Amino acid sequence: MLYPTMSAHDLHNQLLELHAERALAEETGVANIASYMADLERDIARSKAAYVGAAVTELATFRGELSGRNWG
Repeated sequence: MLYPTMSAHDLHNQLLELHAERALAEETGVANIASYMADLERDIARSKAAYVGAAVTELATFRGELSGRNWG
């Protein structure tokens, strides 16, 4: 099964949306629901890891396209 890949830009936007959701939860009192916040924090951590991984991969790919293979 093929999974669609998201660009670093898309993942960054997703991460920003999750941070906005957390801010709204704190503002409205939903942050008092421990299970909700735990799930949200887990989603934020996973999204951040995915974003960083995608960004590093995109940068390395771009560098390889510019400079060719890195020997040594």
